Amino acid sequence: MKQLDFYLDFVSPYAWLAFERLPEALQGLSYHVRYRPVLLGALFKQHANPGPAGIPPKRDWTYRQVCWLGHHLGVGLQMPARHPFPPLPLLRLALATSEDGCINRHTAGEILRHVWQGGHEALDPARLQTLRAGLRLRHEPEDEAVKAMLRRNTDQAQARGVFGVPTVAFDDKLFWGLDGLPMLRACLDGDTWFDTEWVRSAEVPSGL
Repeated sequence: MKQLDFYLDFVSPYAWLAFERLPEALQGLSYHVRYRPVLLGALFKQHANPGPAGIPPKRDWTYRQVCWLGHHLGVGLQMPARHPFPPLPLLRLALATSEDGCINRHTAGEILRHVWQGGHEALDPARLQTLRAGLRLRHEPEDEAVKAMLRRNTDQAQARGVFGVPTVAFDDKLFWGLDGLPMLRACLDGDTWFDTEWVRSAEVPSGL
């Protein structure tokens, strides 16, 4: 059985799309996914990346594209009432269900649907209470153990070279984004391209 790490932050619409498409993309394979919440803003900061929302024309394009992708893929995606929003409450709520920094698919799905279905305020207090009631918590979200898990997950992701979400890690390889899923599938299927071209294609000298 192949072990995969799925790094996500609930503020990312692509995390929702990739989460929904992952079972179909890997249909027929034997695999286990560890869903690891990370703080996307910290990944951006490490590389001085303002993120899509930090560049107004890119923000417009990103929102249009993800809404179209949700429609096109039959996944369903409605932008929340405000975006981006501070994701810490949702990340900590997710990890309050965990003992090791990983969350199960049910928890990930519940929180992603809370954000990306219906066009509501992601951090509305009443909605957060309803969301919390549907999760099996092992800790309080503000416990130091929960905060430590989020820091560890984010630090581990940075150490592995994760620069954005969603990223799926398999062995020493990282597959970023919704459009990385077919490449992940090919790797898991044993495509021989990865024997040589995975390394070679990234060794092109910079012209800057």
